[in-house]
Amino acid sequence: MEAITNLQIKKIWATAREKGLEKDDLYAIIYRESKKESMKQLTKVEANKVIDAMVKPKKKNQKRTDEGGNAFTGEQRQKIYRLTEQLGWNDNNKRINGFVKKHFKVEKIEWLNPYQCNKLIEILKKMIERMEAEHGS
Repeated sequence: MEAITNLQIKKIWATAREKGLEKDDLYAIIYRESKKESMKQLTKVEANKVIDAMVKPKKKNQKRTDEGGNAFTGEQRQKIYRLTEQLGWNDNNKRINGFVKKHFKVEKIEWLNPYQCNKLIEILKKMIERMEAEHGS
């Protein structure tokens, strides 16, 4: 397998800018298309798949986890966001996603399944209880 070329790397970044994608969104597409976390690990074929995924319009019935997340966990994620607000984490989305990656081995909160969301909710509740106990609230 031939490694990604510098021209392909430039094309990926240019297409991402053209489509208004954030870096995290680009890397979500890279992971979805190749199961690799680094652009430099891509092969030429995988790089072309990433470019195609950004350029070609989506089919209407196609669901992507990096856009909207797991449909079964929407309400749970809302609860998680309310809890993270109590912890003071809402100003930094990277914080909750880093926490999720550490504990559940997934990149984004949107990728959690219902069981993992429940577990995360319970962890956050306990963190809030400890925080309130420490601050005497």
